[in-house]
Amino acid sequence: MTKTMEEIPNVPRDVSLPAGARLLSIDRLRGLVIIVMALDHVRDFFDADALRFDPTDLDHTYPALFLTRFVTHFCAPTFTFLAGVSAFLHGLSLEDRGQRSRFLWTRGLWLILLDIFVVSPVWTVGSGAIELGTLWAIGCGMIALSALLYLPTRAVLAVGAAILLLHNLLDGVHAAQFGAFAPLWNVLHEKGPLPFGLRGQVFYPVLPWIGVIALGYGLGPIFLSPPERRARALVSLGLAFLACFVALRAAGVYGDARLWRTFPDGARTALSFLDITKYPPSLHYALVTLGVGLVLLPALERAGGAFGRVLATFGRAPLFAYVLHLYAILIAAFLVALAKGVDLKGLEAGGPPPDNYGLGLAGAYVMWVLIVAAIYPACAWFAGVKRRRRDWWLSYL
Repeated sequence: MTKTMEEIPNVPRDVSLPAGARLLSIDRLRGLVIIVMALDHVRDFFDADALRFDPTDLDHTYPALFLTRFVTHFCAPTFTFLAGVSAFLHGLSLEDRGQRSRFLWTRGLWLILLDIFVVSPVWTVGSGAIELGTLWAIGCGMIALSALLYLPTRAVLAVGAAILLLHNLLDGVHAAQFGAFAPLWNVLHEKGPLPFGLRGQVFYPVLPWIGVIALGYGLGPIFLSPPERRARALVSLGLAFLACFVALRAAGVYGDARLWRTFPDGARTALSFLDITKYPPSLHYALVTLGVGLVLLPALERAGGAFGRVLATFGRAPLFAYVLHLYAILIAAFLVALAKGVDLKGLEAGGPPPDNYGLGLAGAYVMWVLIVAAIYPACAWFAGVKRRRRDWWLSYL
């Protein structure tokens, strides 16, 4: 028999959320993440500058490009954090911890396989190389969580917080120090080549992402509180995260290997302050991105009308939307290249893009709107399928 909430440790006794219920705020924030994530990925394929230099490279970038990249920093940590929250909430409807653990490690393995065989071909344009990214990170986090959930919820929270607070102590440890075992350190904490001679790279080293998903799971009980109490707790926590980010960033003592610099112009100095490390996600990165996400949750719970419906639709089918938008972008990029007569030879090997490649940043924004609009009907259909049916396999999509 499914446990009641009173039988699960560390769950508030005055919960207002029935087991198995969905929170609109979570669906809407997921939907917002999908839409913003699409902007980042469209920029990768339609703005040639994405192939010429890192958009956060202050020696080459410009404010519009930098801020387009910066705003999309919020996607991966928010997605991973909400995966932890959802794992906690979904676990309330399962019979025991063994069943919850089995669901998490099997779903985590499924996400890793999707990243290798379905998502990587988009980024490597079918070259056979593997790029381990967002789904890999979330999948590894779920596998770790399948073991951590045998601890009390507060202990999982403590583990997640400790990882995020302390993992930057490892910034001075580099893969090259481990000789033949260097790629294993790339898997854990430093972006770099895959182990075992496989072609490709680990873009999302897993240790800090395990911290993010554990933090989400550990804060899960907050989402069972009555709406007003939940909103106060989330906003307070989010503002505390943002205040800590500002304090730590200003001090420049710990929490990010990339220190901010002063430039002759104030705008570039401000961009430097926001120039935080994503690979792997630093403490500064986690504080500012998760802080904004926590503050947004109560606001999105009140979002109504067409805006709220669109966000909720994407948020109810996030994995479907994630994979679909990547292939839509890839196809659209090839069609534009074909129409412009672009010679794509050399891009696969990391060569510079031709002069007539892409549509520029403004064109990327136009394509972003068009692609999000194009995939919406399919996402609405699949969200409807998930709402009407309870097949076990739908919980993996």
